[in-house]
Amino acid sequence: MTTPGDGVDLLADHSVLLAIPAFLPALAVVGIIVLIAVRDRRAERREGQPNAKSPASGDEETR
Repeated sequence: MTTPGDGVDLLADHSVLLAIPAFLPALAVVGIIVLIAVRDRRAERREGQPNAKSPASGDEETR
């Protein structure tokens, strides 16, 4: 095993470990926002489709 040269101090880099507590809540918020947006778009798509069971579908006009 090699040893570092004289006067060289090796410092551990823990910046990633320190950043995890800041990024996890941010990623959770982004995930929740994306989930709400996807559900909202699916609901809009469902509302825009004509429903065969609704009374406004035109079945009553032919009687």
